[in-house]
Amino acid sequence: MTLRLRLFALVAVLVTLTVVLVTSVVASSARQAFATLDAQRTAAIAAQIRREFAVQQDQIAQRLERIAASDTVQRTVTELGRSTADPARHVGDAGPLAAAQGLDFLDLVDDRGKILSSAQTPARFGYRHPAWADGGAAAPATPAALLQRIDLPSEHAVGFIATRTVTAGDHRLYVIGGRRLDDQFLAALVLPEGMRVRLYRDGDPATDAMRPLAARVRQTRQDAHERIGGGDGVESVAAIPLSGHDGEVLAVLLIASSDRELSDLMSRIRWTGVLAGALGIALGCGVSYLVASRVTRPIESLVDAVRDVADGRWNVDPPATDASGEVGALARSFARMTAQLSEQRDRLVQAERVAAWRELARRLAHELKNPLFPLRITIDNLRRAKALAPGEFDEVFDESLGTLTTGLASLNTVVARFSDFARMPVPEFAEVPPNDIVRHALKLFDAQLAAADRPPIRVASDLDASVEPIEADADQLGRALLNLLLNAIDAMPQGGELTIRTRRAKGGVRIDVADTGEGLTGEERARLFTPYYTTKQHGTGLGLAIVQSVVADHRGRIWVESEPGRGTTFHIELPQSHETHMS
Repeated sequence: MTLRLRLFALVAVLVTLTVVLVTSVVASSARQAFATLDAQRTAAIAAQIRREFAVQQDQIAQRLERIAASDTVQRTVTELGRSTADPARHVGDAGPLAAAQGLDFLDLVDDRGKILSSAQTPARFGYRHPAWADGGAAAPATPAALLQRIDLPSEHAVGFIATRTVTAGDHRLYVIGGRRLDDQFLAALVLPEGMRVRLYRDGDPATDAMRPLAARVRQTRQDAHERIGGGDGVESVAAIPLSGHDGEVLAVLLIASSDRELSDLMSRIRWTGVLAGALGIALGCGVSYLVASRVTRPIESLVDAVRDVADGRWNVDPPATDASGEVGALARSFARMTAQLSEQRDRLVQAERVAAWRELARRLAHELKNPLFPLRITIDNLRRAKALAPGEFDEVFDESLGTLTTGLASLNTVVARFSDFARMPVPEFAEVPPNDIVRHALKLFDAQLAAADRPPIRVASDLDASVEPIEADADQLGRALLNLLLNAIDAMPQGGELTIRTRRAKGGVRIDVADTGEGLTGEERARLFTPYYTTKQHGTGLGLAIVQSVVADHRGRIWVESEPGRGTTFHIELPQSHETHMS
């Protein structure tokens, strides 16, 4: 990944993280603000309901006072003091009185606790009123309306109930009445949008989802809060217990606040964050592109110049030096460095050429001196043999002629070796199977290895059939293998095992030539491919240098593994295509 792409990615990641962080903080703050607002609204609704309860309780007490002071009630309590009083005459009195004052419940009860008239349950005439204790004590007077349970024929209702006592002589009449607490009672409340108030009732489908919350409130007798529902129908529900005078929870008031407004706000925040992130990324990428162009362009030019130098193209144009700061200083320093390296390389090449020719001349003189000495001795012998008899001269002449022939052959061999090394031909690449080159090289040594006067050397070839053809010069590669095989054979004068194998390598082929000879020391391995260096008594030291040159021309590599007493293994790796390797 280039520096420019890294800058793009860095800016995009930073903008994205910033937008996500800001969006999360804003969303969290919005949730907290809504939770606080919801709690405040719930508390306000609860306070409003309590005020409404107080108003209703006062109204119920006032209405009950008017009923107690009415002519009907006064006449009823007066008649109850007569011995001829008939309680049945008053069965229908409670209904009209309750209707006139807008009460849902009204009972007229005598001083023994028996119901004379009931507006809500007329059939209970003559029954004992539930407010009277089992022992017969009178019902307590309740100047204020209290929340109580009302037993009706088909249900259990809850309402605000007050009690008034009307006295005539020794007789008392109890007026017990009030209003039902239900959803109609709560409908008069003015609520903010998105909020609703209900009373929990068992079996009501509208409040069935709130049953666990209501049960918990009844058990703990404390307020509770819970989120109920799913999707767009989530509500925050506050449950408030409504208790009677004895502390029993008679009803549960549910104040529900819809989360739709919060959900809409969260959706707007998220979409705003997405749009802000997209705009931020676009703006950041534009800014980073401008910055990256000014920063990375000279760096990329410098990288290209470094790559050219690494590939051996030293005469490259210096990178742009118009950049400021550290990048400009680096480019200018690189330009000076390449110029100095180019000058030093030219001087080094010239010095190496002189040294190489001097070494070549020294080695050539040394190699030619050895065969020339017996030739000079032979010529001297021939000169002295002129004085001998013809028969003796012929014998010396024939012997000298053989010596001259052998010496001239040695000179020819030395000259040919040096000639081959001095002018290695340019490889002619073609698609060739590596296994075929190995087989051909081994076949050339069959006669030599099978000779009776040679120590036994066993040849083991392990050629991988999956090795694909490579682009190579078959003749040069074959001569390189012949040199390696000859070295391996020479390394085993007492016999041994010669192993050659091929394997598929990454992008090419690997050829291994191993012997079981005496091996090499560390110093010998380090100097093994140096021209004119040899460990043999009779050798020019150019064989492995030629092998290394061939492998280098094929864009491959060669290395050796060896330890004294454990044999030697040469490894050659060649690419499948020399052009691909060069690129």
